[in-house]
Amino acid sequence: MTWDGRAAEEATFVRTYTLTRGRTKPRHLLGLDTVLEAGSGRPGPAQAEECAEILALCRAHRRSVTELAGRLDRPVTVVKVLVSDLLDADALVVPVTAPYAASGSDSDAGPSTQLLAAVSAGLKRKFPNATRYPQAG
Repeated sequence: MTWDGRAAEEATFVRTYTLTRGRTKPRHLLGLDTVLEAGSGRPGPAQAEECAEILALCRAHRRSVTELAGRLDRPVTVVKVLVSDLLDADALVVPVTAPYAASGSDSDAGPSTQLLAAVSAGLKRKFPNATRYPQAG
């Protein structure tokens, strides 16, 4: 690697480090496919310009964490930290879409069948060789 290439790589690392103020983990549990939309709050004045870009993208329409990282050309971990800050400020929210919301107004109704089916499908993808569940007792 040339000196110029190494210097550019180090500058990118330092910029990324300063964007998150040295933090490497978000305060909120966010998946790559977590969908976000603009909320009613506002980001703090000291937040990075990338936060304004994230908000502008999410105001246009809902975006996933992965899509935001791709559009900003930033590592996903950095975007998760920035999104976490925006969630704390209520500038972003994670919407609950109709197929995954519990049906009816009864708060004790539990999760919807669509949500349970989605969780089951995700577990089957993650653990394809798991064919038996342990028996209680």
